[in-house]
Amino acid sequence: MKILMVCLGNICRSPLAEGILRSKINDKHLVDSAGTINFHEGEKADYRSIEVAKNHNIDISMHRSRPITKEDLNYFDRIYCMDKNNYKNVLAMAENQEQKDKIMLILDNDAEVPDPYYGDINDFEKVFQILDKACDTVALKIN
Repeated sequence: MKILMVCLGNICRSPLAEGILRSKINDKHLVDSAGTINFHEGEKADYRSIEVAKNHNIDISMHRSRPITKEDLNYFDRIYCMDKNNYKNVLAMAENQEQKDKIMLILDNDAEVPDPYYGDINDFEKVFQILDKACDTVALKIN
């Protein structure tokens, strides 16, 4: 199974989701992340995401931001978006129903993972906890 986590800039939420899910599944699955904008392309994850992940024994320090591509829609089996705007943007890239069927929100019931970018370390920890639970659910589906 190949899974892509998507947020806006690929520096806060999606790198955390990628790292968390990797820690919960075996190596036969591929997990990556991307953003719907290229503003941070090539940058490391936000230092607060790196710190929070490290506090939970997850290393995302090697992460580099990248934008989602049309090729990703063919390559990945599931594409999990952090919020409704990211979901709509990724869905708009889809060229067929098969691609659309791969794209979903990571949280159930149309809930969204809040963007912690303008917050403090506590906001990043809250996002970690939300994603940790969500990744438990994803891991159960693919393991």
